[in-house]
Amino acid sequence: MKTKDIKPKDRLIFALDVPEIGKAKELVKQLDDNVTFYKIGMELLMTGQYFQLMDWLIAQDKKVFVDLKFFDVPETVGRTISRLSDYGATFATIHGNQALMEKAAENKGDLKILAVTALTSLDRGDLDDLGFKCDVQDLVISRAKRAFEAGCDGVVSSGLEVPFLREFVDNKLIAVTPGIRPVANDDDQKRVVDVATAFKSGSDYIVVGRPIKNAINPYQAASEIQEIIKTCF
Repeated sequence: MKTKDIKPKDRLIFALDVPEIGKAKELVKQLDDNVTFYKIGMELLMTGQYFQLMDWLIAQDKKVFVDLKFFDVPETVGRTISRLSDYGATFATIHGNQALMEKAAENKGDLKILAVTALTSLDRGDLDDLGFKCDVQDLVISRAKRAFEAGCDGVVSSGLEVPFLREFVDNKLIAVTPGIRPVANDDDQKRVVDVATAFKSGSDYIVVGRPIKNAINPYQAASEIQEIIKTCF
């Protein structure tokens, strides 16, 4: 499988899942040159300073992943993505049907659109509760195929399903894998893999939050992950 032209250091995306802008900036400064790519999600949106933080990150020469999982009628999502494309972010997530994905892709500009397949906090029992009667693997493959056909650039997928994406979907599809746990975990993420497994399975990027944020030394934790990434390529 041909490897995409991605700088190794950019393959680690740190999830800035903190309640305040000040704490977010403090972490960015602490991680310094060890992290070049940041995911900002719904918690920071509630601060009212989301776009100021995005501008600040880009001014620090960082890449930004807007993880707001846009889900609405297709026209609304299309217009939203069109406006967002002016801000300079690298990735943005959407979560919806074929028409929604197509409208997002039509309006993306230079922004890369990632379709969510199945959240890594969901397992087979959760999908039953939601009314999905298929396997998680089958659901992820189906959604990834449809996303690629709709013109999306990639998907967000557990590392457990990425090998099957690589088997059934064009390798041009970007695979971003959240729920990375360097060690065994007992939190709300259920379908997880470690760093090396994610990349060996075919992931292009990994999203890491708590293992770095909650470390005694976040800089060192990020550095250790970057060292593992170097051995994978």
